[in-house]
Amino acid sequence: MQYLIGVAAAVFLTAATPAMAYIGPGMGAGAVAVVFGVIGSIFLAIFAVLYYPIKRMLKNRGTSQDVNHVRTPDK
Repeated sequence: MQYLIGVAAAVFLTAATPAMAYIGPGMGAGAVAVVFGVIGSIFLAIFAVLYYPIKRMLKNRGTSQDVNHVRTPDK
């Protein structure tokens, strides 16, 4: 009996019927904008996390040669 109920549930859940609904160009453009927004925010988050260490590395690259020189304060 449970097998029959499981088969009937699988048939009803997998049978697709047309919705007879119209999705206009505004809704399609909104969906595309949401997808681009999510992808853009992911890339922006990755860039924000990686930007500061790379900036520090590039900034310190030019000053690492002057480490052996000790600068005395002017009096």
